[in-house]
Amino acid sequence: MVNPIRLGPTLLLASLAGLLAMATPARAELRICNETANLVSVALGYRAERGWMSEGWWQAPPGDCRTIYQGDLARRFYYLYAVDDIGGGSWDGQVFMCTRDETFTIFGVEDCLARGYERTGFFEIDTQNRTDWTLQLTESAGAPSIVGPDLGEDLEDPAFLVDPDEPLTPDNTDTQ
Repeated sequence: MVNPIRLGPTLLLASLAGLLAMATPARAELRICNETANLVSVALGYRAERGWMSEGWWQAPPGDCRTIYQGDLARRFYYLYAVDDIGGGSWDGQVFMCTRDETFTIFGVEDCLARGYERTGFFEIDTQNRTDWTLQLTESAGAPSIVGPDLGEDLEDPAFLVDPDEPLTPDNTDTQ
């Protein structure tokens, strides 16, 4: 028979732990999931307080997800460039920002080459003003494609397909 005096504190601790778990705020972040067979390297661009900023590289092994921006997404639009490190090919676009081969944080998008950086085309992610966003990098018939959450979808089960051949607007304004 279980002693009710000993069971009481255990139940109380379990109840408190459950309440604390429910009181923990939801994590907000921008995540990239690699649904390809190869290692993928990712660079991110966005408008920060000091102006345009690009940073990288995050590496996502096959079948793994990486957080590339932690905290509530303060902007509606973010920009991404990803490259398949083994098979070649990339997820890119027409919004040009500065990158380099090594780990980087670069302020400004102008005169990349003159400043010793590479000029790289990023594609736009419209987070629809959400504070949390997950994007999946996939391959469709050998070509890279991008999957992100739709307004009616659960963020953990995104099913919104973005056409990788659709032209991106090279407009570097960030409207919120």
